[in-house]
Amino acid sequence: MAASLIVLWDDYEIMSSWRDLTDRGMFTNHDPERGRTLYGAEVMVRPASQSAGIGRKLYKARRDLAERLGLLRIRAGARLRGYHRFAGRLSAEDYVIKVIHGELRDPTLSFQLKHGFEVLAVVPDYLRHDEESLGFAALIEWINKKAAKAEHYAGRDPRFRRSS
Repeated sequence: MAASLIVLWDDYEIMSSWRDLTDRGMFTNHDPERGRTLYGAEVMVRPASQSAGIGRKLYKARRDLAERLGLLRIRAGARLRGYHRFAGRLSAEDYVIKVIHGELRDPTLSFQLKHGFEVLAVVPDYLRHDEESLGFAALIEWINKKAAKAEHYAGRDPRFRRSS
């Protein structure tokens, strides 16, 4: 199952929570007239069906949709499911950097990085009651190269760049 909506990203701060980005989970902020960003609000695969390629197909469908609609990008919050195991010794940002560089594996973020997403920021209180992530998520982005221009790549935090 995947749930997405089109938003005008300029209406939000980079540190916005899932609750803000989905209008309290109601999706009434879906704006296909003015929006240029597909916001990936949710992806779930039944645990018994994981590792069967379903997640990969859902992400491909989102990329295909963004391209077909001429959207600039897909953005989402990558819930840091493994962070609770490292929180005593790493900040959430340091955890994300280690995941980006392959030093740690996170069940959600590692998958999304493998599928072409880049990290823009680490957002506290993204899902404030989530015990595994301690509320943290990585704001991730996939750029539609068919629609985006150089300025859409500008201003990225160099700490979250992957090594080539």
